[in-house]
Amino acid sequence: MGVHVETIAPGDGEGSPGPPPPAGCPPASPHPPPVPPLTVSLSLPAGRTFPKRGQTCVVHYTGMLEDGKKFDSSRDRNKPFKFVMGKQEVIRGWEEGVAQMSVGQRAKMIISPDYAYGSTGHPGIIPPNATLIFDVELMKLE
Repeated sequence: MGVHVETIAPGDGEGSPGPPPPAGCPPASPHPPPVPPLTVSLSLPAGRTFPKRGQTCVVHYTGMLEDGKKFDSSRDRNKPFKFVMGKQEVIRGWEEGVAQMSVGQRAKMIISPDYAYGSTGHPGIIPPNATLIFDVELMKLE
C-alpha cells in the first residue's frame, strides 16, 4: 500500500473527460486506488521536538467514524491522554502518526482498519473494518 495521487484536468467536471493520457501510458483503471493505511495532515509550523521511543506522549484528541460520529474525546473529558511511544499501548496508526508530529502540532489522522481495530472493531464503540479519523494535538513529552 502507499499514497495515491490523482490529477484532475481543469474545467467544471462536466462534459469532456479531459485530454487523453500521453502515449505509452496504460489506460486508467476502473477500480478506485487503494486507500493508504495512514494519512496524516499536520498543522504548521512544525517544531523540532519529536517523540522518541520510550517517551510519554501527552495528547488531546477527538476520534470519529467516517460518517462523522464522534466515539471518544479527551477534550470532552478535559483530561489529556498519555501513552508511551513504542510500547504498543495504542493502535498502530497512532504510533506512526504521532511519531511524525512535533510538540505543539495538531494533526488530522485518517487511519485504515488494518492500522486501527481491524475486522474485530471495538464492540459497542467501533464497528468492524472501520476507518477512523482523529484530530490529535501533541501537547508535550515527558
